[in-house]
Order: sequence, then C-alpha cells, then structure tokens
Amino acid sequence: MSQPALAPIDRSPSGSAPAVELTGIVRRFGHGAHRVVAVDGIDLRIERGEVVALLGPNGAGKTTTIDVLLGLSEPDEGTARVLGTDPRHAVASGRLAAVLQTGGLLSDLTVRETVSVVAGLHGASGRIADVIERADLGAIARRRVGKCSGGEKQRVKFALALLPDPDVLVLDEPTAGMDVTARRRFWEAMRADADAGRTILFATHYLEEAEQFARRTIVVNHGRIVADGATAQLRASLGGRSVSATLPGPALAALVDELRSDAAVAEVSTDADRLTVRTEASDVLAGRLLSLGATDLEITAPTLESAFTSLTEDPS
Repeated sequence: MSQPALAPIDRSPSGSAPAVELTGIVRRFGHGAHRVVAVDGIDLRIERGEVVALLGPNGAGKTTTIDVLLGLSEPDEGTARVLGTDPRHAVASGRLAAVLQTGGLLSDLTVRETVSVVAGLHGASGRIADVIERADLGAIARRRVGKCSGGEKQRVKFALALLPDPDVLVLDEPTAGMDVTARRRFWEAMRADADAGRTILFATHYLEEAEQFARRTIVVNHGRIVADGATAQLRASLGGRSVSATLPGPALAALVDELRSDAAVAEVSTDADRLTVRTEASDVLAGRLLSLGATDLEITAPTLESAFTSLTEDPS
C-alpha cells in the first residue's frame, strides 16, 4: 500500500503554519495494571522565532513529548506537526534538528571526521568549519570521539544538529555534562541563533538557563502542561517579593498573628527568631520591620525556581 503524500513544508519566513503544533497528544507505556500515561493530553503551539523552555521534574513527560515532536515516537492519540508537516518529513528535509541526551556517536572517529561524515549526508560540507567554530570544537577537532568527555560529546551533537541549518532546533538537556565555561559559550551561540530568528525549544534541569534565555516557559507535570507563559510573568506569578528579617521574640509573635490576617500577605513562616514573608507590599513591610528593631533585613524578587516548585510539588 502506498504511503500518503506528505504536505510540502512552507519554507518562506512568513509561512502561516506554526513552528510546532501538538494537539491532544497522549502517550502510554505498559499494559494493564502496569500501564503508565507519560503524556496526558498535551496541546502546544509554538510560533516561528520563539525561544521556549520546557521544564518539569523527572518523569513529568518532557522527553516523551520531545520524542513525539521529533517523530521518534508515535502518539497513542493526537497529532504532531512541525512547520505544517509530519515531524519525520521535517527532520528528513533538514528543517527540524535536535540535540538529545540519548543517541550514540562513533567512538573511533575524530570530532572533525564525525562532523564531515554527517555533513556529507546533508550536502552541507561547506558548513563544516562554521559549525565546528559555533560549537567551540576547534581545540578538540582531532580528538577521537571516544576520548571526549560527556560535555564535549554534547557539543559534537550540537554541531551535527546545526549542519542542515534547521528552522526549528530542539534541545533535550543540551548542557548536561558541560562545565561552566562550556555552558556559557553554548548559550552565547544559542542567543545568536535566536536573534537570527531560529525557533528553539529546550528542556533543562538548570532553571537559571530557562530564566536567562527563554522568553516563554512551559511547565509539565504528570504528563500535563500546568503553566505556559512569558518567563518573567511566570516568575512573578507567585505574587510579591520575599521579605526576611531577624526580629526580637515578643515583637515577632505579635507581628506573625497580624500578618496572617493581612490580604496582601501570601505566606508567613518563622525559624527561631527569623521571619520570612511573601507579600505584595514588601517596601511597607520592610519599613515596619525596621521600626520594630529588625536586623539582617533581606528583600528578594520571585525566582523561576520558586514558581516551578510551587507548580510541581505534590501536596503532602
């Protein structure tokens, strides 16, 4: 039986199809009592040129979602489209590429030989020097892949993903194993790609990477999207800032009771004589604390980590 023809990919920058469109994606594993729903009805639309972080605890469904998006796994329900076509077609045409945690490299080849072989498959031999430089591989180009560290192998995979000059780049824990310097250089390269209009979706455990790089953040938990919005808005979603101070015992007890009935206060906690309050009126509270003789006063803005924790922690 002949396969149905795949829709051609719209290569124009102003194409109407979104970069990524997942509709009602469900993916199950196992059978009977051992069946696990890894992805449970995910709907996701990413427009061209967006930079999106995908966050979630271990087992949340991030990698399974990425596998479906790349055509590595068929969903049990729902559809996946990339640039208006089937993900496998997008990969085959070089419009969609990925840097994954899994997937081996040939250990007997050098870094340059590895890049050269894959470049030949894509008809991209003219891009070898550029991607080696972009992935910061020049110093280890003659090293055999089997002698490379985990972080260096990730950079090799990054170079391979750049060879077809994809429109959509998917990264699953791309900086795993990299040292601080390599991570910084990697994200400098990715910022340049984002500024040039490439669509980037990356899953990471490093929340500071999402906070510093992603313009939009999606949080997944138990196979479902539990938050999706601008990173700055998600970070501020907890409301207010945290105010911490050390306060004398008698003043502390009276103030805690008062704060717990204040509508502007979201959380109140104490540790010995240390008070921590999350409030939308942080400046007013700081002044009040100082007038009561507080010391070691600190005011901190909400972080993406605190929002992530609030969204994904299971109730006790």
